[in-house]
Amino acid sequence: MFVYTAFAIDAYAGRIVGWMCSASKEDRFVRHAIRHAAQLRFNEGNPLSGNTIHHSDAGSQYTSVRLGETLALSGLIPSIGSVGDCDNALAETTIGLYKTEAVRADSPFRRGPLDRLGDVEMLTADWVH
Repeated sequence: MFVYTAFAIDAYAGRIVGWMCSASKEDRFVRHAIRHAAQLRFNEGNPLSGNTIHHSDAGSQYTSVRLGETLALSGLIPSIGSVGDCDNALAETTIGLYKTEAVRADSPFRRGPLDRLGDVEMLTADWVH
């Protein structure tokens, strides 16, 4: 089974503020991570005010009309880098750490094989928190 994981990272705070795993590449899991991040910021008394930039690569999940709507409703401005930019260095580093620290077979976050989506969700929750 192949699982996709989306992280919403607050670069200023240096933390993951939203995440979601999915067995499908559709944009739904990315939109969920964005909504989760916006709700967390709201709950903490720092709502997104419409001038915060959401940067992503040009993958199909990040260029959908529905994601653009979710970003706008969440108080974010979309920004997509061009091929070869180093704009996603923070995201690439985070994903690299996630794969190394959480997904690898010898990870302390693993409780056994990753056979189901729920297995990946559990280890991701442990790793993020």
